[in-house]
Formats: sequence, C-alpha cells, structure tokens
Amino acid sequence: MSDIPRPKGMKKFESILFENPEDRPGPDVKMPDFFTDLNLDQIVEAATFGKKDYDLEPFFYAPLTSSDAIEYRQKVMKDIENEEVLRAVETFTEQMSKVHRYSNMALKLYHRYNKAGWFLEAVLLYGEAVRGLLKGLSGTKLGSKGLGRFLGYLRDYVRSERFTSLMKEAESLKSELKSVRYCIRIKESNVRVSRCDPGEDYSLEVVRTFERFKQGDVKDYTIKMYRRNGMNHIEARIAECVAKFYPEEFSHLERFYSEHGDFLDEVIDGFEREVQFYVAYLELMREIERSGLEFCYPEVSSEKEIRAADTYDLALAKNLIYRNEQVVTNDFYLAGRERIIVVTGPNQGGKTTFARTFGQIHYLARLGLPVPGSSAKLFLYDRMFTHFEREEDITTMRGKLEDDLFRVHEILEEATPNSIVVMNETFSSTTLQDAVFLSRKVMEEIDRLDMFCVFVTFMDELASFSEKTISMVSTVVPENPSERTYKIVRKPADGLAYAISIAEKHRLTYGQIKERMDR
Repeated sequence: MSDIPRPKGMKKFESILFENPEDRPGPDVKMPDFFTDLNLDQIVEAATFGKKDYDLEPFFYAPLTSSDAIEYRQKVMKDIENEEVLRAVETFTEQMSKVHRYSNMALKLYHRYNKAGWFLEAVLLYGEAVRGLLKGLSGTKLGSKGLGRFLGYLRDYVRSERFTSLMKEAESLKSELKSVRYCIRIKESNVRVSRCDPGEDYSLEVVRTFERFKQGDVKDYTIKMYRRNGMNHIEARIAECVAKFYPEEFSHLERFYSEHGDFLDEVIDGFEREVQFYVAYLELMREIERSGLEFCYPEVSSEKEIRAADTYDLALAKNLIYRNEQVVTNDFYLAGRERIIVVTGPNQGGKTTFARTFGQIHYLARLGLPVPGSSAKLFLYDRMFTHFEREEDITTMRGKLEDDLFRVHEILEEATPNSIVVMNETFSSTTLQDAVFLSRKVMEEIDRLDMFCVFVTFMDELASFSEKTISMVSTVVPENPSERTYKIVRKPADGLAYAISIAEKHRLTYGQIKERMDR
C-alpha cells in the first residue's frame, strides 16, 4: 500500500513488534547459521505452518537487542494470551483473509462489473473487520504499551473522515445495487433481459396455498444456483444489459472501484501481519501445553547469571508428543564466576538435546517469547555461536579435523565476553590425546573471554578445567546402565562416558552382552 498521510489529530503508531522502528529487520534478513544446529528451523516451521501468506520467518530471524524491547514484546504476548483479546484478533484476521481474497479476485477477474462487485464486497468486509476489532479490544483490559497504542490509533482511525466517508459510500452503493431488479426470459438459445419493476411477490402465497395438499416426501424441483467467483460470457452479457437499465448505479460502482484502490490502511494491514507472529507461537505453545509441559516468561538481563527449571528441547518435544512419547525436562544454573557447562555421559543420553535446549531458550527469549520451562533467568547475549559435527565438504579441500579447527577459530575470532557458544562433540574425529589437547586450548580462550559456553564431550578431563567450569552428567538407570534416563544432573564426571563409548563400539555393554547370552 502507498503511504497515506494520517489525518490531523490521529495518534502515531508504528508496530506491536518493535517499540523502536530501528529494531525492525531489513529486507535482506536471513536465517542465522546456528538455526539448524539448534533445531530452531524446526520450531519456526512448526509455528508458521499454515501462515505462509504472512511471511513471518523474518521476524523469527531477527532477535531483539535490548531488555526493554524484549519486555515490550513479552507484554504484548501476555495480552494476546487473554482469551477475549485472542478471540477479537482471530475474528479480525479471518475476516481480513477474506478481504485479501476478494481484493485479489477483483484484480484477476476479467469482466469490469464482476471485478468492481467483488472489490465492493472487500471494502464492506474490511469495515466490518475493523469495527469488530475495535469493539473486541475496547472491551478488554490491555496491559501492554504496544496493544494500548494500537487501540488508540484504531479509535482515531474509525472516527477519521477517511474511514467514515469510505464506509458511508460503500454502504450507500450496496444499498443502491440491492434495489436493482431485472427479469430474464430464456427461449431456446435466446436470452432476453428487461427491467423488472417492483411489484407484489406472490411466490410465498402460492407456496402457502398448496402446502395443504402436500402428502409425505415429495421431489424438490427447485433449481439450486451455485455461487461462482467469476462470470461466464453469458452472465457478463446479462450484466452489461442490466447496466443499461441502471446506468447511475453501475457508473457509481465503477467509479468506487477506480477511486479506492488504496482503501487498506497501512497500519491496520501491518497489524494483521505482525499479530500473527504472536498467534503462531501461541498456537504452538498451547499444543505443547496440552501434554502437561510448561512455558514461562524469562527474566532477560545483562547480568551474568543463568538458571532454568523444567526446561526442554521444544523441537524434540513436538515430535515426541506427536508419537505419544514422554518428554524429559531438565534444570541448570550458572552463578557467580561460573561460565562453562561441560556435559559428559554415555551416548544417546540426552547430552546434545540439553545443549540445544540451552541455545534454544536463550534465542527464544531474545525474540520476546515465552520459553519452555517453569521459570528462567537468561543472559542477554550479543551473538550465538554453535559448533556441531558436519559432513565433510569436498569443495573446501579440508579434512574433518582441519575443518573443525577452521570453524572453531572463526568462532573465537568473532566472539566477545557477551557471546554464547554451544559446542557438541568437537574434535571427535581425532585421537583422544589430541582431542583433549585441542579442547583445552579452546577452553582456555573461552575462559579468557569469560563468555558462556555449553561443551558436550566424551572427555571427562575437561569437566574440571577451571573454577569457571561446572560438570553436568547424563544419567542412566543404576540397575541397568544401558537404559538412559535423559536427565542431565549437576555432578562430577563419573569417568564412564568414554568407557561406555568404547564398550558400545565393541558391543560389550551390559545390555549387549545380556542379549548375546539370552540367544
């Protein structure tokens, strides 16, 4: 839509997503590199499913940069969670979806009266949608600055000369067209159209007269007229004939179509798209919450303290719930000078899932959204980095170890004390001795930078690297070490991670040996 000057006295309003216009992402925003490592791409895909017309992905790719901006969005989300607000928004977006469909139809149809007619329907429905939204939001208690300001704008807009004159003209035109009456006489291949002067309608009287003779079920001979979007060539010719009998009404219709192509207010149109960001994530939340899992609004600050309770990998949770499988939650915290979580334990024990969870909730928090868990205090980081195992890329002409070193070097070159890095089984392609040596060098730099890090490894030696390091271990069922609990607990590394990995490789775990003995 073109920029239309706001009428004098109308409150200025920008966005329910961005309190400051400069926070809005540019047209070239792309999916961050770490999205696939953390399975954030799966979360965005699940949230935006069925809403592709709104192009919501750029909003998910642009995290906020200040705690004030995050709080602004959190408060809007809390308002949207109110059932009355949500109902008003959903009704509005359903109607606006039809408005866009009718408008697009008017552009695509061929016959001029057909085009103008659908355009008139779009404008009338637009007025109904805007007035309905105003009524719905006015009856609720809004706690956010974003929706509060929008409501003020909406009130001014509905009272404005631009909107009131548009709707008055549209409703007057609709009334004029309702008064149009014509008759069609069809004889063989001839169609005759004539003006039909209003007179008494005897059809209902005829039905009542013969109702007394009705016995049981009788065949219905009425012809059902199916409503189509476009006109065929016969209908188009009929419309042309009718227009000759009512030249003023049809001239008004065409003039209305040509003069009001920009009827959509750009702020109302922008609100419709932006509010879907909240609705999309809320729908995903409620799907997960029905299984008994929780979401919370995290406290996000630049204070270097992190804690989260009952948190989980949102992407994995959605898949497990679909398969009716249990989702295991975990807690973690970093306080004082603690910065690095080293996660050890047996393979397939939930270590990588825990690392993804740590990255996911920090990123979702920076979007101003609730995060998986019952409570959370998270760090307002500047950049997120990940290092997960990847297949060799022959175009780089680098081997597996060289590629790992190259990627880690890039991370450490760009990272700052306010960054977060998630590293998963780094240097697993080399010998244990070399892996320990290289990992220590990397952790020295992470320690020097004083940034937060989750380091998933099979090397227990790293779990007590420095005073900034804490150890967390993926646990197993004590009576059956081959059975994972997927609980990651804070305790010293138990020395079993690498041993179990070797045992699994040579099929010497308890379960594998028992399986062979039972044969």
